[in-house]
Amino acid sequence: MPMEAGVIEKMIKEAFPDAKVIIEDLRGDGDHYSALVVSSAFAGKSRVQQHQMVYASLKGMMGGDLHALALQTATPETAPDWAKE
Repeated sequence: MPMEAGVIEKMIKEAFPDAKVIIEDLRGDGDHYSALVVSSAFAGKSRVQQHQMVYASLKGMMGGDLHALALQTATPETAPDWAKE
């Protein structure tokens, strides 16, 4: 069963209250998303650790309800300019 982008965003924001989350449905099928997650919680963490933190926030949904997630993470200082507000 596909997951809605809003559900993914909510789960991530529950784990990272300060996060800015930008999600795009890559195929329009609710199974393949890209996500940019910007949070101060990633400071001092490796890229692998950051991604593990986000996957943990999805509580086992990866590979099941959520088939694919192209993930990009950053701190507020390292976020791309287009993602800063």
